[in-house]
Amino acid sequence: MFEREHGVIVACDVDDLEKLEELVEKTYGIEGIVGYKIGANLALQYGLKNIMEEIDFHLPVIYDHQKAGTDIPYIAEKFAMACKKANIKGVIIFPMAGRKSEEAFIEAIFKYEMIPMVGGEMTHEAYLAEDGGFLLDDAPGRMYEIAAKKGVEYFILPGNKEEALKKYHLLLTSLINEPKYCMPGIGRQGGEIRKAFAVLRGYPCYAIVGSAIYKSENIEEAAKRFAKEAMEFE
Repeated sequence: MFEREHGVIVACDVDDLEKLEELVEKTYGIEGIVGYKIGANLALQYGLKNIMEEIDFHLPVIYDHQKAGTDIPYIAEKFAMACKKANIKGVIIFPMAGRKSEEAFIEAIFKYEMIPMVGGEMTHEAYLAEDGGFLLDDAPGRMYEIAAKKGVEYFILPGNKEEALKKYHLLLTSLINEPKYCMPGIGRQGGEIRKAFAVLRGYPCYAIVGSAIYKSENIEEAAKRFAKEAMEFE
């Protein structure tokens, strides 16, 4: 999906289309910026298809529904069809609703010739039961394992949790030859590209960076800094 094996995906969690256009214009030509992630907030305000028609992203766009894959299996095809009509390249899901829903969403995304990108553990605290959250501690690993067995190659890992990176990397490399990793949690959530990428050295890695770029005083310079760090691993 991406032209490089290491780079930065810009998370476009801005407030409006004017700011989105500015963000894209200032970053798409920077070496090491490989794509953009659009979230549900913009999609709800402006419509995903309309956003894709209004903005020339120049690079692949991922849609993150926050959190897709948690609905009943029947909804999967309708959801995938809507993403395809908007000309989305990759779709992030966090399949917390169980195996059948996970499999249905993955199959539907593949059916419409997009790339499923599967997450399991999120970046914030108190997510797993051991930390006071609602999910069983082994649930993310099971989500990743099911995805790997369904042919998924792209996995969303928490870039600000080094031990989690190690654990899921060990799991995924035991299941498939070359998992590809996309990592939120880099920047203002405490994750660092050099540390996260070092754990996963030798495998395609992409940092998902949002507010540390779009809220910076100089968007272009911030994007260049993150991209340069990512490209050190090429």
